[in-house]
Amino acid sequence: MPMQMTTEGPIKTRRAGAILEVTLDRPKANAIDLATSRIMGLTFRDFRDDDSLRVCILRAAGEKFFCPGWDLKAAAGGDAVDGDYGVGGFGGLQELPNLNKPVIAAVNGICCGGGLELALSADLILCSDNATFALPEIRSGTVADAASIKLPKRIPYHVAMDLLLTGRWFDAEEAHRWGIVKEVCTPDSLLDKAWDLARLLESGPPLVYAAIKEVVREAENMRFQDALSRITKRQLPSVDRLYSSEDQLEGARAFAEKRDPVWKGR
Repeated sequence: MPMQMTTEGPIKTRRAGAILEVTLDRPKANAIDLATSRIMGLTFRDFRDDDSLRVCILRAAGEKFFCPGWDLKAAAGGDAVDGDYGVGGFGGLQELPNLNKPVIAAVNGICCGGGLELALSADLILCSDNATFALPEIRSGTVADAASIKLPKRIPYHVAMDLLLTGRWFDAEEAHRWGIVKEVCTPDSLLDKAWDLARLLESGPPLVYAAIKEVVREAENMRFQDALSRITKRQLPSVDRLYSSEDQLEGARAFAEKRDPVWKGR
């Protein structure tokens, strides 16, 4: 399948079919400054708004670093830590509203601080067996804000607090054991595995994916019955669109006719 590629600047993209691969490429460590964060936000916003795209892979160039987070050298040069990160917040993903498409993070090497928070903004994380993780903000007298919100909801509370309060490093095996990552791969196979997963999702029902993501997001802080009531009353836009769609009928027809469904996203 022919690739469409952009190769300029700190964010490079390539596209095959309905899959977009986004590569963070800021030597030497792939740290993110304000300008890069804004570019990432625009990139993910365009992915969100392009109906011909269904899945995104986020990766980083090089073998040693995925991302250490905030660029401290840029901060020393005048980038304000509370500056304009762009439309999606830090790294373009954390605060991007209504991103109802699957995002896969392929993590290689060092992934710490804001880089780990960026990876946690994806829906699925694969990592290489040489990946290492940490939330070292505690050692510099600041708070890993996004991770402090997300981690205790995703892994056992006491494990999350251990990682947040000590800032210790942990390896790929431990990340997999606690369910932070879906799969641990060899460095040479990481990108291929991410693309295999992306192709699987590309073949799936995009309107259902959108509904899943919106339901999960909206229901996070709701009581079960309240969330279920919003779904059954079609009060969530993605659910209402799904229940009125051609794809909903196609799924039923394909099952009755004992064939694979053909999803059109409408």
